Amino acid sequence: MYEISIKFCKEEKFRETSIGKIPEDWEIIRLGSYAEVFGGTTPSKRNPKYWNGNIYWATPTDITNLSSNFISETAERITEEAVKACSLKIIEPGNVLLTSRATIGFAVINMVPITINQGITAIIPNKKKLDSLFLVYLLRSMKNLMEQLAGGSTFREISRSMIKSLRIPLPPLSEQKAIAHILSTVDEAIQKTNEIIEKTKRLKKGLMQELLTKGIGHKKFKDTEIGRIPKEWKVLTVKEMIKLGIIEKIEDGNHGERHPKSHEFTETGIPFITVNCIKYGRLDFKECKYLPPEVVKRLVKGFAKPGDVLLTHKGTIGLTAIVPSDFEYVILSPQVTYYRIKNHEKLLGELLYYVFQTDYIKHQLIPLSKQSTRAYVSLERQSKLKLPLPPLEEQRKIVKILSAVDKRLEVERKRKEKLERIKKSLMDLLLTGKIRVKVVKHD
Repeated sequence: MYEISIKFCKEEKFRETSIGKIPEDWEIIRLGSYAEVFGGTTPSKRNPKYWNGNIYWATPTDITNLSSNFISETAERITEEAVKACSLKIIEPGNVLLTSRATIGFAVINMVPITINQGITAIIPNKKKLDSLFLVYLLRSMKNLMEQLAGGSTFREISRSMIKSLRIPLPPLSEQKAIAHILSTVDEAIQKTNEIIEKTKRLKKGLMQELLTKGIGHKKFKDTEIGRIPKEWKVLTVKEMIKLGIIEKIEDGNHGERHPKSHEFTETGIPFITVNCIKYGRLDFKECKYLPPEVVKRLVKGFAKPGDVLLTHKGTIGLTAIVPSDFEYVILSPQVTYYRIKNHEKLLGELLYYVFQTDYIKHQLIPLSKQSTRAYVSLERQSKLKLPLPPLEEQRKIVKILSAVDKRLEVERKRKEKLERIKKSLMDLLLTGKIRVKVVKHD
């Protein structure tokens, strides 16, 4: 029995190579010298004898949909007859599959015997020289390079010969395994965080369904245009809420000549909110463009203030966020509408924010958006949206519960982002030898 401990130490001795500085005791090889490289194909869909068999058949989508380093299932399976007719190779477990067409540079290890289509390249490394999991991380770090080397017009593709000729750094095998172990440990933490996020999202969806249709503590219900809701609740259209002074107004950004020109955007100033700026129900100002004061002066509308509820209505329909207090105001693009609450004793902005995330709002937006040649819900059509209106105290209770779940989601997402930054940093350091991993074996 051997116990392996991993020690980090600085490596001072480097040498210049064609792929940059690497430690003196590392090699540089062409991938094809230590690995068998080949592709696959698609059996004829017209022959039913080739499909719905017991042999896994992977496409790039099977790989890009994964959140782990391993593949053990595929959307489709083929028969032994298809394997023979198409001269497909069955790839034994423990080897590397690389997407090499259209989506390039995603790499995983197959955990089951598998066949592949023409969009994937199989790489069978010499296990005495090249560790499969280390190779997965190395290939992922070379994604940009492979995309640059890809050719083709209809589909970008990197050829097998190009993959074989890739020059890669090669640490000693024990160090490869140690590097892969460290990076996979971070990946496992990311995966666990992902699972918590998904579980919390399901919890939030269930709570929203319960709280925004059944409310809290109700025994009597009524059927309405938006479904069965508590008897004490009202259902009003946006237009009716404006007439009653509950909502002050709804407004989108500047269209046509008033819309800012591409050369007018700057790195600082007033945020310009597009669909891309709304992420996880929050405004992500890192994704925003900005406008200088002299451009803002000529704009006539779309000035959203802190507390306004945003709803995307063009292109991507139904994303929502609340304008935070980071800025005095933000400027909306024509893709986004703000809803300004006038009477906070009747409607909380936070409740409207959660209502916009419900299925019954999505079910209203979809048919409204299809009335245009492209996905678009005008302000006039938005005014027809039917909204539930619980009593104020119940709104406060609903918002308190759902905001607590949102805070948990935010904590987990930040944890995931931090882990991803750590992983990126470790990949940069470990795969270049800037930080060395020494493996010490003990009896």
